[in-house]
Amino acid sequence: MSNTATLPNWENLVKKQLKTEDIYPILEKENLEGIDVKPFYTDVKKPLANLPRVEESTHLVARYHESLEDEVFAFLLDQNVEHLTEKTIFVNNKDLAGHISPQEEDQYFSLIDVFNEKEATIDDQLAKELLSKGFKRSICIDISLHQNAGAAIYQQLGIALAKTKELVEVYGADIFNKLIFKIAVGGNYFFEMAKLRAFKMVFNQLSKEYDLDEVPYIFAETSLRNKAVSDNENNLIRSTLELASAMIGGADAVFTNNYLVARSTDNSEEISFKQQIVLAYESIINVFEDAANGSYYVEDITQQIADKSWALFVEMEEAGGYLELLKQGIIQKKIYDHAIEEQAWIEEGKIKLIGVNLYPKLDVKKSIADLYNEKEIKAVRWAEMFE
Repeated sequence: MSNTATLPNWENLVKKQLKTEDIYPILEKENLEGIDVKPFYTDVKKPLANLPRVEESTHLVARYHESLEDEVFAFLLDQNVEHLTEKTIFVNNKDLAGHISPQEEDQYFSLIDVFNEKEATIDDQLAKELLSKGFKRSICIDISLHQNAGAAIYQQLGIALAKTKELVEVYGADIFNKLIFKIAVGGNYFFEMAKLRAFKMVFNQLSKEYDLDEVPYIFAETSLRNKAVSDNENNLIRSTLELASAMIGGADAVFTNNYLVARSTDNSEEISFKQQIVLAYESIINVFEDAANGSYYVEDITQQIADKSWALFVEMEEAGGYLELLKQGIIQKKIYDHAIEEQAWIEEGKIKLIGVNLYPKLDVKKSIADLYNEKEIKAVRWAEMFE
């Protein structure tokens, strides 16, 4: 049987359906990442090797609640709880971290970032304390803030590499396998999948500069950026897709932020966690290693994101590194420029957010200037413009 899925055959079919010879201007899909997306793929230039992850299967992480102790294996902890044996614990509070003495059978991970973004410094005392604790992963590099502040995907990854380099320069290359990366996963389904895959590539590339062959530990959480206070049901759908992106992209742990955004109830916390359960045990996507491998589209955008991220990292290093650029306000300005461009797309309806700018429920509107400050990295939800 001959293969009819060739580019010329596809082009001829689309020309007939669109009734035009010039199909590509119609099919082009613009994006703010500067990624070239083709409407049809028949191959990929450089097929990637399988991209491994640290954990055999994705940890499904719930915010700790006493009622969940029997059914949940991984908890996010921000208050002290005694006798949590045989659980994986992600510590989210630096005061709590100081009081924990890990037992051998326990697995503790720190989600505490030692960077002070406002002062452009590393908290050396905190870093040394965390490194001395015996946690399985001691230092968190948090780029979830950058995603929620409106940073582009390649900016998020470039910053993650630059922050890694700052830590290596202070604490040595041994810190590579002590790091955990907290990454917020947005609503651009395939791009976010490619983001995690691309990060594995560039992190591994950076580790090779130090004669290592390390894989990053990725703690992925759902984004706040695309959630709306008035639209809980759609928030639930958005965060489910984000979790799927994270699991398919190869996250080592996933956490669902509360879909109610402005408030939290026991019921909403339970539903938020059960989104993970459905994906893991009904769709069974938490156990595959690099499930997107071999998808021409995902492979292609993974390569492009990796290249752009690495180029930004090199540019930042040549200009003095992350902390120096933070002191100068350059990092803040880069994120600000992308964030307001993204927000303008929301305002114009080029990015569609059901219940917000498409079939909206709200009339009140704030300006971009009300929401953003070029001198500060702060989380802003798209929907705040309409709330």
